[in-house]
Amino acid sequence: MTQSPTPRDHAAWIRQQVQTHTQWFNDSLPMIASENLVSPLARELMISDFADRYAEGLPRKRYYMGNTYVDNVEERVMELARGLYGCTHADVRPISGTVANMAVLKAMTEPGDVITAPALAAGAHISTAKFGAVGLRGVTKKDLPFDPHEMNLDVDGAAKVIRKEQPKLCLFGRSVFLFPAPLKELTPVAAEVGAPVWYDGAHVMGLIGGKQFQDPFREGAWMMTGSTHKTLPGPQHAMVLANPPDGNAESEEWTKLTGRLYRGVFPGVTSNHHLHTMAGLGVALAEHTEFGETYAQQVIANAQALGQALFERGFKVLAEHKGFTASHTLAIDVSEQGGGRDVSLWMEQANMISNMNMLPHDDPRKPMNPSGIRLGSQELTRLGMKEDQMQDVAQFIKRVAIDREDPKKVARDVAVFKKDFNTIHYCFTEGYPGYQFHELV
Repeated sequence: MTQSPTPRDHAAWIRQQVQTHTQWFNDSLPMIASENLVSPLARELMISDFADRYAEGLPRKRYYMGNTYVDNVEERVMELARGLYGCTHADVRPISGTVANMAVLKAMTEPGDVITAPALAAGAHISTAKFGAVGLRGVTKKDLPFDPHEMNLDVDGAAKVIRKEQPKLCLFGRSVFLFPAPLKELTPVAAEVGAPVWYDGAHVMGLIGGKQFQDPFREGAWMMTGSTHKTLPGPQHAMVLANPPDGNAESEEWTKLTGRLYRGVFPGVTSNHHLHTMAGLGVALAEHTEFGETYAQQVIANAQALGQALFERGFKVLAEHKGFTASHTLAIDVSEQGGGRDVSLWMEQANMISNMNMLPHDDPRKPMNPSGIRLGSQELTRLGMKEDQMQDVAQFIKRVAIDREDPKKVARDVAVFKKDFNTIHYCFTEGYPGYQFHELV
C-alpha cells in the first residue's frame, strides 16, 4: 500500500523541483525577452532579513517602527534611480511593472477617461488592455496606428488619433519593443491637447540607463514606468520615475503631480513593497551605473548579430531593412516552420527558452496560435556571450525549427555549449566569489 506523502515530503519535493529547474536552465539558452539574472550581491540581499519585514509609506514617514535601515537603503535606491535616469522623482516601491502602471493610472486618470496607447497586436503590454489594468481602472483606451513594415507607430496616424480623441494621457512603450518610440514627433502633439506623456520602458530600462536606446525624459515624457528585471538586470520589482517637461521641479503644479504619483503607489496599489527586492534593485542600479553602457552596447550588438545569423539561415526576421532591431528583442515570423506555438515548444525541448508571440498581422482573437516567436539577447549577454556565439545560437535554432532534428539531440549539444557560459558578467564580483549561475540557489 502506497503511503501518502507527509508535509516534510512535500517540502522536499518542492525543493527538488526548484533544483531541477535550476540545473535545466544551467544547461539552457534563456532567450525570454523579459527575463535576466540578478548579481550575486543583489541575490544575497534578497534572502536577508529585509525579506521578512514590512514598511508602509515613504522613508521617515512610516506606519511601522523598525525601519531605520530600510529607510536608509530606500533613500539611497531612490537617489541611484534619479541619477541613472536623469529625473527628479523616483518611487522604487512598486513590486512589478503592472503594479507601477496601475499606480500611474490611479494617479493620473479617473474612470471613464480616454487614453491613447499602442494596440496589443502591435506589441503593447497586456496591462493596457481592457482585461488588464486599464480596464480595471475603468479607462477607455484608443489604439494608436502601427506600421508593421517599420515595426513602430505610424506617426501621422498616431497624431490624428491623439488630436481626435483628446486623451487624458498618452502612453508609449511596448512589450515587443524593437525600435525607439517616436516621442520627439508625438510629444508636441500630446502637448497640443494638454495630455501628459507616459512612457512604459519596462523592456528597455537597461538600454535607456546604458544610454543606448532613447532618452524619454529629454524627448518630452513626463513619467516613465518599468519593471527592473529585463534589460536592467535587477530583481523582479519596478519603478515609477518622473521629470517635469518644463524643467521646473519646484512648481506647485509639479509638486501636486508627484504627490499624486506617490499616493498612486501607496496606498493606491501597494501596501508593503517587498523590501528585499527593493534592496536588490539598489545594487542593480549601482552596478548598472558602472557597467550599464558597456552591457547595453553588447546586448544590442548581440541581438543584431543573432537577427542577421537567423536571417542568413532562412528565417523571416522582421525589420530586416532596419537591421532587425535597435534593442534586445527580435520578432521572427515562423509560420513557415510550423508557427510560434510549435517552434517555441521544440526549442524548449532542445533547451532553448523563448516564447511564442503575436505579430501585427495575426488574428488578435487567437493569441494562443501566433505566427511568431520573440527572442531576447539580454540574458545571454549577461552570461558573457558576444557576436560570435550568436552564430552558434542561430544554428541550434535552425537545427530544430528548419532541419527538424530530434530536439533531445540538440539539447545535449546546447548543454555542452553552455558549459562555458555560466558566469554572470557586468556586476560587482570583488568579495563575492560565488557568482556562477549554478551556484545561486
